[in-house]
Amino acid sequence: MSSQLLKISGNALIAPAQNQIASKLPNEAILLNLNSGTYYGLNEVGTYIWGLIAQRPYRFDQLRNSLLEEYDVSPQVCEQDLTAILLELKSASLVEVSDGTAP
Repeated sequence: MSSQLLKISGNALIAPAQNQIASKLPNEAILLNLNSGTYYGLNEVGTYIWGLIAQRPYRFDQLRNSLLEEYDVSPQVCEQDLTAILLELKSASLVEVSDGTAP
């Protein structure tokens, strides 16, 4: 299935999964999935996103808006790239994505 067909709603809450640990370096972050023992590296933008959600859960639209303020990117490209990285992190069980409507 194409990642363009997969969407995350604007009010979806994004938070780090419980089964991971992270280490932040100057322009990158290293994540370890404790269940699989697999390491993942994040580039500068991924590290920026991780730095935000590591503090508290963020809604998708808050992350998008923060990225638009921080980087020179169009809203459409930002949303597509943010969706792609979040879906990749979700499939690696490194983040949890909830619909944001739960009490």
